[in-house]
Amino acid sequence: MFIWVMLPTKTYKNSWTPELNKKLNSTYFREQGANLVLFSFPLMLIAALGCVYLHLQKKSNSKSSKSHYGTLRRPAMVMAPLGIVNAVELTFAAMFVALMIWSFANYLYISFGHLHMHTEGEKVSEAKFRSVSLRLGYIGHICWAFLFFPVTRGSSILPLFGLTSESSFKYHIWLGHISNFLFALHSVGFIIYWWSMTNQMYLMLEWSATYLSNVAGVIAFVLLLVMWATSLDRVRRKMFELFFYAHHLYTLIVFFYMFHVGVAYLCMILPGIFLFLLDRYLRFLQSRKRSRLLSSRLLPNRTMELTFAKNPGLSYTATSTLFLHVPSVCRLQWHPFTVISSSDLETDKLSIAIKCQGSWTQKLYKQLSSSSDHLEASTEGPYGPASSHFLSRESLVMISGGSGISPFISIIREIIHKGRESNEKVPKIVLVAAFKNTTDLTMLDLLLPLFDNSLDLSKLELQIETYITQEHERPLEDATSRIETKMFKPYPADSPISDVLGANNWLWLGTIIASSFVMFLLLLAFITRYHIYPVEKRGENYHYSYKILWDIFLACACIFVATSAVFMWQRRRIPAEGKQIQNVDLPTSTMSPSSWLSVSDREVESLPQQSLVQSTKVHFGSRPDLKRILFDCKESEVGVLVCGPKSMRHEVAKICASGLAKNLHFESISFNW
Repeated sequence: MFIWVMLPTKTYKNSWTPELNKKLNSTYFREQGANLVLFSFPLMLIAALGCVYLHLQKKSNSKSSKSHYGTLRRPAMVMAPLGIVNAVELTFAAMFVALMIWSFANYLYISFGHLHMHTEGEKVSEAKFRSVSLRLGYIGHICWAFLFFPVTRGSSILPLFGLTSESSFKYHIWLGHISNFLFALHSVGFIIYWWSMTNQMYLMLEWSATYLSNVAGVIAFVLLLVMWATSLDRVRRKMFELFFYAHHLYTLIVFFYMFHVGVAYLCMILPGIFLFLLDRYLRFLQSRKRSRLLSSRLLPNRTMELTFAKNPGLSYTATSTLFLHVPSVCRLQWHPFTVISSSDLETDKLSIAIKCQGSWTQKLYKQLSSSSDHLEASTEGPYGPASSHFLSRESLVMISGGSGISPFISIIREIIHKGRESNEKVPKIVLVAAFKNTTDLTMLDLLLPLFDNSLDLSKLELQIETYITQEHERPLEDATSRIETKMFKPYPADSPISDVLGANNWLWLGTIIASSFVMFLLLLAFITRYHIYPVEKRGENYHYSYKILWDIFLACACIFVATSAVFMWQRRRIPAEGKQIQNVDLPTSTMSPSSWLSVSDREVESLPQQSLVQSTKVHFGSRPDLKRILFDCKESEVGVLVCGPKSMRHEVAKICASGLAKNLHFESISFNW
């Protein structure tokens, strides 16, 4: 960060740059040397060391380690369009905005002090206009240096700050909008400069052999406008498929953007792109395997629970997310869903909850309702927080709206396991669930695993308050309140979900990051010294774009070689679980009644389920009084988790941010992938 602060200053330009170029821009790296050392190497080192730290943290079994930053995580601002922003986020956002303003002001100060006239007879005002347009591009480039970190799902950097890819996705959105706006000003500024000021519009189509490519920047900007327009919130929610496919233009945008900024500036954004490509290739390798689907539960409210076989060595935290691909529904689309199982309670199974809300999920529901005894599916993940610090609270209040109850199911199952396996006191749980109608109550059937009816819930202090908002009286029971359970036959090609890099995945990821980047540096040094430098030493021109192509090729090749080598090594060590799957001798389809209105309505076969039904109160025709519920919690440390509509999350955040109850510690869970 210190280097980013110093970069636009006169000290860096006039004093540091000559010395840095003299010492670091050797015959092995040429103009990339200084930026590789200052911008690329430190972040790659942090990423590699972060893997070691996360491995040690995982070994110490600190899933529910207590967070020491509760006050800083308290909501500091709840305001559209930023949403819920805590003190830490607000501080870093202010620092980043200050960095952009500082950089822009210093760039202009230095530039205006030494204006360069690019055409004969150019006015000072025109030169200054060009300088402003150019520096706006520089500031957009700063955003791109951090743009790819939030979307690197298996990142080793995000967990160091207590973040997951899901929770930090909003940072990607913020950076994307800011950079797109700056690049739009940059592009429009140069169009005005070339068209109306200097009459040099032909420069827009120039692909220089000795410097940057202008036409590559034009292509990148046009594609960026398409992606930007389709990623606006209203477009994304109403036409998700258009957003999904248009967003894949990022590959072409990044490709042409590199030719526009050049090799030296490429090194500033290299770590984010390098780690993103590495993560993307690992995800591709994991998704090549077909996952073994054990069963499905179809609820009357058109919610699905899919249960997959998993490697017992795969461990994940509560509130994790799994990406699912079903080729028979769509060959290209992947969708994230909440994991509702606990890796400790269900050691060989992993379950996700899916609510029918779009064309993709409706097609999946239709297929699961058919008579087919097998469903071909691939998965990526699961991805989740490095620790579940909220499990160490004295009490937990979990507030959900509709399908927002899904992540809380995994928390409850994790607490059931914690109470069963240790002598520690588990948190008291108050679950507040708001549903539209009575059929949504069947979501509560997912609180318990399908395959285990012998759970000991004696240590579980659970109070469930459900609110049916669109029905004012208790309806009559009917045949529709039934849950359909279907078992699927095993196929030899299917295999349990497992860590793509095995049990010591963080150590292996650190190995890949370190080895691939070192390999990249060595090969780049070799190519530069023995292929590029001799040409330039003879006074000949080595095509500038070829240097970019070398960087792209070497980065991709090194990632491919290092990742493939570790992946193949791990495949040899991990037994072929897929071939050891045995048939499950269970009925193909079963129907079971579900009633959460009163335990006396029917005989409940499962004692754990009977205990949950007795803990449940159903309120008709009303909404939860969230302020009263939260202020009634008198424990010294109350973890407040909310997942549901934006209005609900914002209301809870404002209550916790008011400071009227110091014992409330807020955490929001959102589905904004």
